[in-house]
Amino acid sequence: MIEVLPHPGCPGHRLLDTGEGERLERLGPWTLRRPDPQALWRKRLGDDAWGAEGLRFVRESDRGGRWELQGGRRPPEAWPLELAPGVTVEVRPTPFKHVGLFPEQAAHWAWVAERRRALAAAGVGRPRLLNLFAYTGAASLHAFRQGFEVTHCDASRASLDQAARNARLSGLPEDALRWMLEDAPRFAARERRRGRRYHGVILDPPAYGRGPRGEKWLLETGLAPLLEDCRALLEEDAPSFLLLSAYAVGFSALSLRNLLAGLGPGRVEAGELALPEEGAGARLLPCGLSARLVLGD
Repeated sequence: MIEVLPHPGCPGHRLLDTGEGERLERLGPWTLRRPDPQALWRKRLGDDAWGAEGLRFVRESDRGGRWELQGGRRPPEAWPLELAPGVTVEVRPTPFKHVGLFPEQAAHWAWVAERRRALAAAGVGRPRLLNLFAYTGAASLHAFRQGFEVTHCDASRASLDQAARNARLSGLPEDALRWMLEDAPRFAARERRRGRRYHGVILDPPAYGRGPRGEKWLLETGLAPLLEDCRALLEEDAPSFLLLSAYAVGFSALSLRNLLAGLGPGRVEAGELALPEEGAGARLLPCGLSARLVLGD
């Protein structure tokens, strides 16, 4: 069954309104207005709300755009946002409209915490987790605080540097996580050859990308073999798990569920990630797809 995954809320984030191709949200003390092609409906709030002091993203091409000031005060280039005790990340608006954080992924952080409890109940004291395409590290930091030994892998030096800053903001020592500046599929295949095993693998692959040595990534052709490598990395004698996210792709959640189901025995779930608006009768803003595989559960 395909469902909208429950969202537990993301501390410091509020989705104020959506509509007419935009989203209006609050991240810490600042209001951000940016495009969102999923918001096809009419806005609920008026010009006073949408014109409030903060930043507005203006698209200049399909390659990006710029943030314009709305109102009198200009936000800093970046500011901290506490997501949980011991988990603080840097909000940093970029020319690609991203801000260093995907609040809808709070659904995944909560689910990984559930899996940690299941592993503890199975007698696993310090489970190992691999985070591929790990971006700026919110999922890695949550997993570390939940008791995982975390390997954080991303091909972008800028993203890895921001993840390291987030770890410092969160009070973690330099060696708390295993940091890998690597092409994710290449790294997963190498870990498989080495015979390494993990109790959890999470991945959030882009539709298109390049590795640090020019490796080309296309989701349509690369995802299935990557998932096979990830499945081979899972510990068999524990309730290990695989968690997949996908954004801006032409697939359905059913496609992702079928991919995971084809990897062998295990419980498979799939659904949509969504953010709820504030207020009564809040609408859900579709944000991406998710599929989950759990072994021995």
